[in-house]
Amino acid sequence: MAMAGQAVSPPEWVFGYGSLMWNPGFPYTERHPATLEGFHRAFCIYSQHHRGTPEQRGLVLGLDRGGQCRGVAFRVAASDWQGVVDYLDERELIGYAYQPIQLPVRLDDGTVAQAHTYVADTSHPQFAGGLNNADSASLINHAEGKAGSNRDYAIKLIEELESHGFPDKHLHELLERVARSEANEVSAEAKSVSPLGT
Repeated sequence: MAMAGQAVSPPEWVFGYGSLMWNPGFPYTERHPATLEGFHRAFCIYSQHHRGTPEQRGLVLGLDRGGQCRGVAFRVAASDWQGVVDYLDERELIGYAYQPIQLPVRLDDGTVAQAHTYVADTSHPQFAGGLNNADSASLINHAEGKAGSNRDYAIKLIEELESHGFPDKHLHELLERVARSEANEVSAEAKSVSPLGT
């Protein structure tokens, strides 16, 4: 039952918290900033395909339990719903530790919507929860997969979050560590190059 001042919408919504925010890849009729309670955005899924390899795994986003997550809710026409879910399952579930689920999200206008999204499967071998920032930064800085470098993915994510007014302090700190790690490696490589003889 809706609380006073709230309207509960039908469940034809998708909640995006990562690349779906700027690259949904499916038809939608509306998009709105939204908040999901009880989960937070984290680099908690090992990537062995899109942003890494089996030999050099990268990290991609997942929803881990606790806190809250700001993202984008997309409304999908009923006639497109099943096709969109099938597309998202194919995009999100192959080889990754995600579980499809419907959870309530709150749009910025106060509307509460049941939204289809994907949370981290903490029992999956590719779940990377508990990594510290140093280890996460090292993985992100070195990994590259079929979709490009893990570092580019992280930079794009931060840019998109900022463009929507969704700052994420933890991810900013992680990205700063990635940048420092890369700078240190470049400096070390430069020092290792012997000067030319005269």
